[in-house]
Amino acid sequence: MLKTVMILGKVAVVFSNNRHMDHQNMSDIIEAYLKKVLGQTNQVEIRRSEMADQFNCVPSQINYVINTRFTVQKGYLVESKRGGGGYIRIIKVKLLDEAEMLDTMIDIVGDQISETDADSIIQKLYEDEVVTKREAVLMMSTMSKSILMLEARTEKMMRARILKTYLNHLRYEK
Repeated sequence: MLKTVMILGKVAVVFSNNRHMDHQNMSDIIEAYLKKVLGQTNQVEIRRSEMADQFNCVPSQINYVINTRFTVQKGYLVESKRGGGGYIRIIKVKLLDEAEMLDTMIDIVGDQISETDADSIIQKLYEDEVVTKREAVLMMSTMSKSILMLEARTEKMMRARILKTYLNHLRYEK
């Protein structure tokens, strides 16, 4: 279990049970910290340079974490304001009901989607208990590059059609 403690404006990472967490890189630690804060407030506003100072990393590392780990597909909205008083706001999205969530996901998919983004959407469905683990694995496997075996653009379009079909069926299943 990872514990984060603020000490004089710096973040100290404390490992419980005297176990080392060598498998966690800086991005994992930053993500865990932000998710912990989001678990308490559903919204966090940060300044990129201050976060980088706290974690003793470069500001681009903060960008990387936000751009890859806090996406719409994973249930987050990210707002930013540039400049001297700029900030990055991360909001944990809570949709009103399952149908609304599925409609939002269908809109996100659009006309084409990468395998990574499709997997993120399916993971969100699993986390929200819309599908079982088995169903999620089956959905992911039908949209993998190794199964579709098409030219890149066509593959992304086909994956989007398949995923939207799944999502539409889930909307009307219950």
